Amino acid sequence: MDDLQRSGYQIIQDPKRFCFGMDAVLLTGFAHARPEEELLDLGTGTGIIPLLMEAKYHCARLTGLEIQPESADMAARSVALNGLSDKINIVTGDIKEADRLFQPASFDCITCNPPYMIGKHGLANPQAPKAIARHEISCTFDDVARQTARLLKPGGRFFLVHRPFRLAEIFVTLAGYRLEPKRMQMVHPYVDREPNMVLIEAVRGGRPRMKVEKPLIVYESPGVYRPEIYEIYGY
Repeated sequence: MDDLQRSGYQIIQDPKRFCFGMDAVLLTGFAHARPEEELLDLGTGTGIIPLLMEAKYHCARLTGLEIQPESADMAARSVALNGLSDKINIVTGDIKEADRLFQPASFDCITCNPPYMIGKHGLANPQAPKAIARHEISCTFDDVARQTARLLKPGGRFFLVHRPFRLAEIFVTLAGYRLEPKRMQMVHPYVDREPNMVLIEAVRGGRPRMKVEKPLIVYESPGVYRPEIYEIYGY
């Protein structure tokens, strides 16, 4: 059980499976939502993004969709542990079938920290929980974008974190589903290193125009975060 440093919330995780990383936390700092809005997190894992989004933005209703029953169970128990069962709903299901589980155009915001890797790069056990979380085994980015376009309200916002080496593919895929990139921020481990993450906001049916925000630098020196990272974490 880990302390999230937000609203006293805690999260249940299993180190043998897949624990949340910095990418999920940075995504919730990049995203924005209003208290009256409804949010869906695709591939929620142990529920870190719905928990942090509730703590930061107090959304009216949050849903996490997760294909792995064991992870979904941990997420549901974390929701109950924090007394949020009336606000956060965890659903066990496949992203590729999300439009069968939820009403079309029913969410104001959708978040996703999808599997980054394609092919068999570094893949040891295709059935392992960590492999499913990191590799496009259960779904592809095209699946994520297609379902997001179906479930977002017109003008609804899609927030995702991904790897820069797939940026061209990501933009082409988003455009194919009329999810217009509106905001982008590169994340660099150090000021003199190339980015290893990219944060993107897209709008369903938005007009073409994108703002590129100043880079987010994670470390001041080895083991020492920059002030903006401490702020995102809530320290």
